[in-house]
Amino acid sequence: MSGTRITDRQVRLYMTKRKHHTQEVSAAMSGMSERTARRVELAPQLPSQRAERGWRTRANPFADVWDSEIVPLLRSAPRLKAVTLLRKLQEDHPERFPDSMRRTLERHISQWRALEGPNREVFFPQTYQPGVRGLSDFTHMDKLGVTIGGVTFDHLLYHFVLAFSHWEYASVVDGGESFQALATGLQNALWQAGGCPREHRSDSLSAAFRNLQEEEDFTVRYASLLAHYGMEGTRNNRGLAHENGSVESSHRFLKDQIDQALELRGHRDFADRAAYDEFVRGVVMRRNRRNAAAFQVERECLLDLPEYRTTDFAEEEARVTRCGTFSVRCVLYSAPSRLIGHRLKVRLYSDRLDCYLSGALVHSTARATHTSKRRGRGIDYRHFIDSLKRKPQAFRGLAFRDELFPREAYRRTWERLDQDMTPRNACKTMVGLLELAGNHGVEAQLAERLDALLELGELPDLKKLFDEFAPRQAECPVVVVEMPDASLYDTLLDEEVLA
Repeated sequence: MSGTRITDRQVRLYMTKRKHHTQEVSAAMSGMSERTARRVELAPQLPSQRAERGWRTRANPFADVWDSEIVPLLRSAPRLKAVTLLRKLQEDHPERFPDSMRRTLERHISQWRALEGPNREVFFPQTYQPGVRGLSDFTHMDKLGVTIGGVTFDHLLYHFVLAFSHWEYASVVDGGESFQALATGLQNALWQAGGCPREHRSDSLSAAFRNLQEEEDFTVRYASLLAHYGMEGTRNNRGLAHENGSVESSHRFLKDQIDQALELRGHRDFADRAAYDEFVRGVVMRRNRRNAAAFQVERECLLDLPEYRTTDFAEEEARVTRCGTFSVRCVLYSAPSRLIGHRLKVRLYSDRLDCYLSGALVHSTARATHTSKRRGRGIDYRHFIDSLKRKPQAFRGLAFRDELFPREAYRRTWERLDQDMTPRNACKTMVGLLELAGNHGVEAQLAERLDALLELGELPDLKKLFDEFAPRQAECPVVVVEMPDASLYDTLLDEEVLA
């Protein structure tokens, strides 16, 4: 066939069929054209026995610039691509080297690298013994487009893999790489697997700390974590992700299966974080079923778990200001107003903050993140409802006003109220809506109603919404209890004696 090399097998098949069929039929049965069949019959050798063509069919267009310009560039910078060199030649020799010569130049460069180029890195395939190595890594999930409550959810995935059986554990990490995320994910994986490998391998984990002090603290705590479980820690060289290949290659397949599961689901929005966690857990469990037999073999070779988990949090102190907020690691959080003025012991986990006062847990909240351009905020509007009811006008100029809106519908409603109402009434109505959402547990339902009112171009009527979503309880009826006469009990006693 045109454009396809004829193989020895095709020639032998053709010669066999030719004994019983015509040339046209034999050629068709062996997958070649009739014209090629005529050449095969005249050729004394098989295709593999013929010498390669030793002459050019056209002049080499790069002959006069190859040794003088292209080869020196390749030797000084071996990573240069053919398209880059072609652009250079086009600049130095206008209208001489069109874009159509790119493929020709690529073939020339490929042959030169094979004959005279630098040595390339060799990848060594590995065999793993059961119970020897476990690998950890983080991978970004932003490209999947997952949303929670309609809001884009930028997150990572902590991924742990046992090298022999390819048993996996994965958990969602809301924020960046940190010791807390690694310690929580690794311990969850080990306790779910029911044992520990002898070696734990990770990348350089440089994203987990921002300065030398944090790096030293991370190193000490990481060593303590591994010692608690009796594992030896190893790391691949910085920038060489393939050295962590067993988990790196699994990233792509796991993310692809999560993406396919989302496609099958029909949409990528989840009601809350817990629902998304459960979704990811289901995908990982389905993957592990395929490796169940190998995991049973590896499970017998894992080290025993210690009697208890070790710490997977960092501890800091923070004072709650008179604004009802406190700061931890450049993130502003809100707290119940009763804690104003108190200094709290704050435990930072990968996904939450637990606040203690005199040893008692007094507040817990989801952990927020921050970027280099914007300070993070973890504000809960419920902490400010009672105070805003007394001073609703403070809502307009509040420094963290935008963080008080629990959903997008509330923010859009405020924009409409601020535009169409007087400042006093707008603030009063908005505070009332937040009170209704927070104190009566109708945040999601109220958001749907507000969206509908905005579509109709109507302003929310606070009284009607309260009557609908938080109706007043009807007064209890007055029940009059009449006490019976005591002599009736004597009658009952007499009947009991006669019986």
